[in-house]
Amino acid sequence: MQFVPAYAERQPQTAEEEAYTFVLEAICCGRYRKGDRLIAEDIASEIGMSRMPVREAFRRLDAQGLVTLRPNRGAIVSGLEFDELQEVFDMRSALEGLAIRVAVPRIDERQLAALERMLDAMDDYREESAEWVSRHRAFHEYLCSLSGRPRLVKQISALYSLIEAPMRLWLQHSEKPLSAREEHAVILDAIRSGDAERAEAVVRQHIEGTVPALISFLQAEK
Repeated sequence: MQFVPAYAERQPQTAEEEAYTFVLEAICCGRYRKGDRLIAEDIASEIGMSRMPVREAFRRLDAQGLVTLRPNRGAIVSGLEFDELQEVFDMRSALEGLAIRVAVPRIDERQLAALERMLDAMDDYREESAEWVSRHRAFHEYLCSLSGRPRLVKQISALYSLIEAPMRLWLQHSEKPLSAREEHAVILDAIRSGDAERAEAVVRQHIEGTVPALISFLQAEK
């Protein structure tokens, strides 16, 4: 079983939705990076539509904090300052911790087996950082979805969209920690124990432990 990120869950129904998905994925994958200028005419031409849906997509991405609109000058990819990155991880920690605490009593052996398979898939892509990040996100979003709280999961997914690009950049240029599989296995062990508070603590520690190395790398890249 593979749980895909929320931005890829649905087929685009309108030109605006198609433009939004295109630009969002390009930002998450690092094709558009912090400071890049986004020109509606160029993007519209690339995906075969008029400028208006692309401009509407820019407005939506601006509301999410992913781009900054400039009057009559298109949009700029916003990116995150280091304090903002810390804030996003703090929010992830709190919200995912809540999701796991709610999810633990609901998770059965079938779902645990699916999570194990997702960890196996992450291991299969240890040498392909972009795919590994996608699989890592899928694991966390599927786990959070087991809480049965769609609004909560939507908020968590939005936070992932903010950090996916720097995560990809980091893992393209540094070796993934050998403890990655072990850390995720500890999460599953906590879930199996049925101890919701322990599972929440383990997830929060896992998320918060990522921040120092990521910020250190990004500071060195500046």
